[in-house]
Amino acid sequence: MTILRGRNFLMTPGPSSVPERVLQAMNRNAVDLGEPGYVAMMRQCLEDLRALFRTQSQVFAYIANGHGAWEAALANVIGPGERVLVPVTGHFGQNWAMMAQALGAEVDLIPNDWRSAVDPQQVEQRLRADSAARIKAVLLVHTDTATGISNDVAAVRAAIDAAGHPALFMVDAVASLGTADFRMDEWRVDVTVAASQKGLMTPPGLGFTAAGPRALEAARAGGAARNYWDWSLRAKDEWYRWFCGTSPEHLMFALREAIDMINEEGLEQVFARHRRLAEATRAAVACWAAGGKLELNARDARTASDSVTTIRVAEGIDARTIKSTCHERFNVSLGGGLGQLDGKAFRIGHMGDINEATVLGALGCVEATLRLLEIPYRSGLDAAVAALSEAG
Repeated sequence: MTILRGRNFLMTPGPSSVPERVLQAMNRNAVDLGEPGYVAMMRQCLEDLRALFRTQSQVFAYIANGHGAWEAALANVIGPGERVLVPVTGHFGQNWAMMAQALGAEVDLIPNDWRSAVDPQQVEQRLRADSAARIKAVLLVHTDTATGISNDVAAVRAAIDAAGHPALFMVDAVASLGTADFRMDEWRVDVTVAASQKGLMTPPGLGFTAAGPRALEAARAGGAARNYWDWSLRAKDEWYRWFCGTSPEHLMFALREAIDMINEEGLEQVFARHRRLAEATRAAVACWAAGGKLELNARDARTASDSVTTIRVAEGIDARTIKSTCHERFNVSLGGGLGQLDGKAFRIGHMGDINEATVLGALGCVEATLRLLEIPYRSGLDAAVAALSEAG
């Protein structure tokens, strides 16, 4: 077995690398669940998350991953037999739709080629055609990490409004919260879903839902049978209800430190850093494409995510070999293709606690991998360096 020295470069699109400060925050004993200082810290974390969601709405936390937060959102507002509209841009939009269907909802899909963003006009047309207003909610994934595509949330909100439709607007911000601009209240999102392990730089295990007034009213009036996921129970003043029992103390210690780090850097500066590093990555991929064997999955680079870059490979190349070789030879962990892109793409995550050195090192190791595998490419390191230099 090959021994890999040095620190692993974790460039997967979640979990992202956990900063040393966050790791150290967890390096302590458990405390009494009702200890006043801990309860105050836990409540402050939930309050501070509002600023990251850019909302005045209540944020609920779960001992769960993003899929658990999906189910929490659905269970509170969608009852069996009710209809949801899901414009799909990749694996995760499709899977949120499958979850809704498994929970008894009727699902109306708007498919696409997994290389393009949602077309707001298609959303508007589907809603206009729903003259009986049977569609209870529109489910949108802001950034689908499988395809590296980000959707225009504000434009989809405008499409719902243009159709004059009362559907709730539910958005998955798992891969965008803390990496790209997200404005829950300004964009009039009724429910936002997120998780801890990407832009929030915290280990996997926390899922979040932020619920606006219309969503809370829908939950009071209906939804599915639920207990653990129930917002009304978690909204009570008693601290032991906030997690439906024992809270995940060490994850909360970690989240507190991560939020502090984000606030120290400044949210706008966090977004600018992610954009800068994403543009450097895309500049490199554009050069790699000159070899005729690799290309950016997003047909329009303007819709490419600032969280993760998905790179398609040509027929006859197994992207899984690129992923495994990069890890085994250079200790760089990339993401693999998911769903329709299994074996046909690999992914470079650039979210959370990363900087220029991390990205340039990872890009260099990808190029070394391509060379080892004799996959034609044109070096993109100079282009990446130039992109970083021009960004200041």
